[in-house]
Amino acid sequence: MGSQPEYSPFESRTETIRQTPEELQDEQRRLRRLQIMVNMVMSVIGQDLSLTIDEAAEMVADTRRAALAMFPGKELAFDLLYKPRLQRLMRERYRIQ
Repeated sequence: MGSQPEYSPFESRTETIRQTPEELQDEQRRLRRLQIMVNMVMSVIGQDLSLTIDEAAEMVADTRRAALAMFPGKELAFDLLYKPRLQRLMRERYRIQ
């Protein structure tokens, strides 16, 4: 079996085939930036005891907006990959049922 190029849900397979090395590098940089951003938001929500539930929810919403600005049209990918993690953290942190 041949090896396939690395695939991210934030890209489409047809885009991957047509990307120049510079475009691929830019996409990988944006994806890494998104991962760091989500990790930072999760750290703040999980560790800042003074953060209110409304502030945390706004951070989550801002994170989604930023992700979609970096990857337009990838709402489903965000909702499948990051939304469950963020929701689980919010439930645990604020004891939401």
